[in-house]
Amino acid sequence: MSERTDDPARIVVRIRGQVQGVGFRYAAIDQARRLGVTGWVRNTDDGDVELVAEGTADRLRRLVTWCHAGPPGARVTQVEPQWRPFAGEFDGFQLRR
Repeated sequence: MSERTDDPARIVVRIRGQVQGVGFRYAAIDQARRLGVTGWVRNTDDGDVELVAEGTADRLRRLVTWCHAGPPGARVTQVEPQWRPFAGEFDGFQLRR
């Protein structure tokens, strides 16, 4: 991962716990848009939430920190971020099915 907080980066995050049926995806979209990062979020078939985001390393770290708590009603047990090279592939932050 980049040393500088303003360098562009990408993360793939797996969020585990009670994260489906509690508005996690919609709250994640709001949070990502507030932070000015792009990408997508979706539910997985095994009950997790997967999130892919691009932006500055600092903003992505803040999004990962938010994922540890999520919205009210969520019970996050594990957050697994994987840092990747920036690809510049997204225009906004979307819900993916």
